[in-house]
Amino acid sequence: MKHEIFEKNSILLLVGILLVVSIGGLFQIAPLFWVDSTIEKVKGMRPYSPLELAGRDIYIREGCYTCHSQMIRTLRDEVERYGHYSLAAESMYDHPFQWGSKRTGPDLARVGGKYSDQWHVEHMTNPRAVVPESIMPSYPWLRERALDTYNITAKLTALKTIGVPYDEAMVTNAATDLAAQVQPDSKEAAELLKRYPKAKVADFDGDPSKVSELDAVIAYLQMLGTLVDFASFDASGPNLR
Repeated sequence: MKHEIFEKNSILLLVGILLVVSIGGLFQIAPLFWVDSTIEKVKGMRPYSPLELAGRDIYIREGCYTCHSQMIRTLRDEVERYGHYSLAAESMYDHPFQWGSKRTGPDLARVGGKYSDQWHVEHMTNPRAVVPESIMPSYPWLRERALDTYNITAKLTALKTIGVPYDEAMVTNAATDLAAQVQPDSKEAAELLKRYPKAKVADFDGDPSKVSELDAVIAYLQMLGTLVDFASFDASGPNLR
């Protein structure tokens, strides 16, 4: 048998394994050096607005990612329950991404627009008020705390440095745009929407006296899965440009 020499010599077998794995890895990795991006280009994707970004940071701070994933796999049962499978482009501006590996609660990749702002207020304040069987902890302090916005411009600047396409107007107006997203009737809100299409503008927590941490979290949740128009999405390519 030609493979007998490998079976009787462990060192030679090890060298053979390393050689085969190296060749296979080379064929998988080398082509990536000749492509501009491994992420499909999808219409509608944009960076987070300042308020959405702040909400995402609070979402991470409170550990929401430990119980909720943000990745719908291509399996039929997942698509039927949660919606269109997740696209790589939907996480292209996440640092870090929130795909997750555990679902104590449901996947949130398409939660945007599924519930009203008031539902989210009740859910974050007392989850059992809207989902009696929920084991999610309550987060009542989010509504009480004013959002700390002192470093929002620095956050956008840092993300721009690593490739997130925030332009100079977005960075310069970061603080103004953050406040405008909870002021639906303001002139600044109209300018915000020019920079961040499809951003939801609303007094999310129902308290106009301040921009709270709950405002930011709800703004973040309400945009998840809403940027791509899947009614016109064509996975074969024509609508990706």
